[in-house]
Amino acid sequence: MAISTDDSDDPYLWLEDLDGPEAATWVRDRNAETVAALTGGPAFAARQTEIRQVLDADDRIPYPGWRGDGFYYDLWRDAAHPRGLWRRTTLDQYRRSEPEWDVLLDLDALARNEGENWVWGGVATLPPQHRHCLVSLSRGGADAVVVREYDLTERSFVDCGFTVAEAKTDVCWIDADHIWIGTDLGPGSLTDSGYPRIVLRWRRGTPLAEAEVVFEASTVDVGAYGWRDATPGFERDFVSRSLDFYRSESFLLAGAGQRVRIPVPEDAEWGVRREWLLVQPRTPWPVGDLTHPAGALLAIRLDDFIAGSRGFDVLFRPDEHTSLGGSAWTRNHLILTTLTDVRSRLEMLTPGERGWRREPLPGVPADEEACLVETDPDRDDAYLVASEGFLQPATLRLGQVGGEVETLKRAPAFFDPDGLAVRQFFATSADGTRVPYFVVGDPAAPAGPTLLHGYGGFEVSLTPGYDGIIGRGWLARGGTYVVANIRGGGEYGPRWHRAALRADRPRAFEDFAAVATDLVTRGITTPATLGVEGGSNGGLLMGAMLTRYPSLVGAVVANVPLVDMRRYHRLLAGASWIAEYGDPDVPEDWAYLREYSPYHNVRREVRYPPVLFITSTRDDRVHPGHARKMTARLREHGVDVSYYENVEGGHGAAANNEQRAFIEAMSLEFLWRKLAPSAYAVPTQAVGGGSGNSSTTTTGVPDRTFSSSRRWPLAVNRMQPFVVCWPSSPSWNQV
Repeated sequence: MAISTDDSDDPYLWLEDLDGPEAATWVRDRNAETVAALTGGPAFAARQTEIRQVLDADDRIPYPGWRGDGFYYDLWRDAAHPRGLWRRTTLDQYRRSEPEWDVLLDLDALARNEGENWVWGGVATLPPQHRHCLVSLSRGGADAVVVREYDLTERSFVDCGFTVAEAKTDVCWIDADHIWIGTDLGPGSLTDSGYPRIVLRWRRGTPLAEAEVVFEASTVDVGAYGWRDATPGFERDFVSRSLDFYRSESFLLAGAGQRVRIPVPEDAEWGVRREWLLVQPRTPWPVGDLTHPAGALLAIRLDDFIAGSRGFDVLFRPDEHTSLGGSAWTRNHLILTTLTDVRSRLEMLTPGERGWRREPLPGVPADEEACLVETDPDRDDAYLVASEGFLQPATLRLGQVGGEVETLKRAPAFFDPDGLAVRQFFATSADGTRVPYFVVGDPAAPAGPTLLHGYGGFEVSLTPGYDGIIGRGWLARGGTYVVANIRGGGEYGPRWHRAALRADRPRAFEDFAAVATDLVTRGITTPATLGVEGGSNGGLLMGAMLTRYPSLVGAVVANVPLVDMRRYHRLLAGASWIAEYGDPDVPEDWAYLREYSPYHNVRREVRYPPVLFITSTRDDRVHPGHARKMTARLREHGVDVSYYENVEGGHGAAANNEQRAFIEAMSLEFLWRKLAPSAYAVPTQAVGGGSGNSSTTTTGVPDRTFSSSRRWPLAVNRMQPFVVCWPSSPSWNQV
């Protein structure tokens, strides 16, 4: 029997009208209710102040980015500079406790002078001098940006330089007078997902309308992009189109306008560095008499591969417990990050006449969780490594292959870890799959308030990390914090992701429910004192927990959530996620989407736990209509539902530290009131200690103010991860 996909009976479609008068009034009313209910009194004010101290602390680590010129670049936000200072310094200065920074661009001053709410969107510098750069500026934190050329010597924007109006734009330098660009050129220039489908080579001093069209994708593709590998001596240009979120088709641009196909599987990640091509297949790849498993890492010389050779060196082969977390080149070596049961390990591979030599990366303590922060492959074999844990503030080390390893910075503690421990358990999901999760808290404490975080999508791994906000606002007050490594993520490679793809998405929900059940069985919490939290795709997970497992939890917080699976593909970037979830316009897909779509599964006879939705009017990735409509439907059914919509902030829901502190304090206030109403304001230990952790950087390094386990991913770089062209490679956005 055919299943209807008609949504004309949706009573809350009017809430999708982003700035419509009726919808705006509804948002103002809901915001006023929530602010009045949750933000009054000294407990909230104290919590907000504590969080702001974490975010603005002067002694947090300024995680640097390298660009090939020897400088340490950083974007720094604090109380005096809420929008941020883009700045740089030398290594000698960076070693000091208080380095002298050379401020390149003051975003607060720029915003004041221009009357704009600018939020940093990234920068691409022009090698090898790195004097000229393409700065991306977002209004209020949206994905759409304005691109403007900036001169680091003159400290000013370039008159008549490259400038692009607000759009979801991809840019990359070719040389001093040309860039690759994909942007909104008017009707027909974007895909159904809202991303550029036309790649142009734009020459300085000419109108964008006259730029040379080099490549075009279909409107049903996710997008198209061009980029240059600027490695000295190996300069080359590529164009690609993303067929969907996980499949792409790429070409090397040869002379006379020729395109040479890179004949890797469509769903493989790949990249080039000097003479090497690296390939990571997402599904098993038959090559001659061999079949390379999904998640392996293969190496071959690019020229040999294009000529027909398939003699790969296998650099990594996954097993049931171990997956590849990432890789990065130094000038002469390749560093791999692997995860074994969600525990990280770094090793170094070196190509030679007799193959690849493998050895541990120097300077990484064997008993610490570590991640690679930065390399500078055009310059040398140096690397930056950070080690941290749930209870361990970060340490940043500088290493040089064949040389010494020195400790550059240590982050201070935000809370006292005495009496707390980190434990890893495995829950058994409905189909018998063992699902790992971490528990942080007092192992001797009786069952009590517990916050369970999850994501479960887009092959994203949640790994241990230090979170000063959770430490001060939750752990220091006697709460227990849990991170679930459910299917849909990347903790065990592509197979872990595929296990919850499309029609199998409920496996992720079952895994999360299994962890919740296991926490109760172990006596760590009770359903009444268990709170769950997630954002974006994790917000879909929260919606599923609310509607499918309401008796398992005592409170739900859903940030920038995706909950209407009937219309998600028609709203903003939603069409780009069809490969992850399915196409609601296909009856067979809607049949399974309808079974779990939170918005379509609210029942009057069911008793739901209290829920808080947080979103942003300026989120141009996941439409705030999702959270608006879900709130309205739950209100209709008499559910205890709170709603807060920030007027800016984009998919991060906050544009600066002040807004972030307010939202985080509101979430914690909600959780404590619902899970432990008699003691929500009473700390069980002092909440003093150090005052900092880190700021956002300009190189894609995570913002370490927030734990890597708790931040919901805001974007994924759909360009192959081994090509060095950050940040001008495209960011096909995930939820």
